[in-house]
Amino acid sequence: MNNRDLEVLVNLQDLDMMIAEMAEVEKLGFNVQGKENLEEARNELIRKMSKPLLYKYEKLKKRYKRAIVPVQDDVCLGCFMRLPTSFSAKGREDAMVYECEGCGRILYWLD
Repeated sequence: MNNRDLEVLVNLQDLDMMIAEMAEVEKLGFNVQGKENLEEARNELIRKMSKPLLYKYEKLKKRYKRAIVPVQDDVCLGCFMRLPTSFSAKGREDAMVYECEGCGRILYWLD
């Protein structure tokens, strides 16, 4: 996975969370505007992603509120499990998708 794929994944997750929050506000009886624009932006991001990566994200999204989480100090910030030391060097290369061994979420490293 390159930096571009990671950026698209994080943006997709952010859009999904905004759309979900808007749906919650609508359930309370408030009028929400702009939801269509967010859904259009989401569809545009989906077109930029590979199908296997999108499938993996959608599968994780069903299980967790946040399917993509950062790693800080070699700790997954989704489940707070310490990652193997081999992940530190590999994960920063952004050559492929890394998943937490504890929770299965997609990981990205904070600088």
